[in-house]
Amino acid sequence: MNLGPVRPASPVLLAPLCGITDSAFRRLCRHEGAGITYSEMVIADGVIRGNESTRRLMRFTPGERPFGIQVAGSDPAVMAEAVRRAADLGPDLIDINLGCPVRKVVDRKAGSALLADPQRMEQVVRAAVEATHLPVTAKTRIGWDERTAAPAETARRLEGCGIRALTLHARTRAQGFKGHADWGVIAEVKRAVAIPVIGNGDVTQPEDAARMLEDAGCDAVMIGRGALGNPWIFSRALAYLATGEAPPPPDIFTRIETALLHLDYMCADKGEGVACREIRKHLPGYLKGERDAHRVRNDIHQTKTKEGMRGVLLAYADELRRRPAPLFHPETLGESAPA
Repeated sequence: MNLGPVRPASPVLLAPLCGITDSAFRRLCRHEGAGITYSEMVIADGVIRGNESTRRLMRFTPGERPFGIQVAGSDPAVMAEAVRRAADLGPDLIDINLGCPVRKVVDRKAGSALLADPQRMEQVVRAAVEATHLPVTAKTRIGWDERTAAPAETARRLEGCGIRALTLHARTRAQGFKGHADWGVIAEVKRAVAIPVIGNGDVTQPEDAARMLEDAGCDAVMIGRGALGNPWIFSRALAYLATGEAPPPPDIFTRIETALLHLDYMCADKGEGVACREIRKHLPGYLKGERDAHRVRNDIHQTKTKEGMRGVLLAYADELRRRPAPLFHPETLGESAPA
């Protein structure tokens, strides 16, 4: 899949997620093989105003490339200027958000609200495409709701505006993140357009990525919530695509080591106070499935310093190393280890 001059490093991409896919997390995912990384969504008005928090969201390091800045907006002129300013920061591409279901974005008539106003959607996207020499892509949903959804028609409209690729989260705005993603609609959209189509929704295991590529016939897969506290999903998915077998998930010691590296990155980028608050979103993923993980998360929530968090996690790792291996009996072979 080529997006003009941009060649994704792999067909498994990291989705933009507000409050999650900051520079620190993008670096980890890119190291594990994510083919493209994206900024958290920024609002076009904030880009134009030079809002410092918005500028922070758009900063990136060379190790995150290929890298795209995702912009949301509803006014064509404002979107065009925001795209020009975002492009000046040197990303590899610009992505237009046409799928965010969050009320504060929808109330701005941006994100998924544009699915209910196709004419304005076209004006906004065309203005973005014409404002930059960079490839412009779009990320959208099936539609506003099941009754009004016309995903193939929407895809053709967007292709006509000049976007280089379309990512489809296979849920409606009305669904939010509930229910199941309809991969059949991804296949329908792929048949409707000539540009690359990237599938998104319910990819949480390496096998899911392969199945979406096969069943939907899409050009790439974008992983969002499945990567939370789990950057290895990219390397494991790529291994599965290459060999038909996924390596096992990393052990808890590797996960703790990576969580600590993640914390280091965040502290360097954002300062200790912010980093210690925000790393808590990722820790359930890093500790998932481990005995006493709930206790460890509670202990983490009681500390507000980097050294305090390091102490909790390293003490937990030491506790696990000293714990005797569980005893297995013949009748339990093939089953999970006893709690």
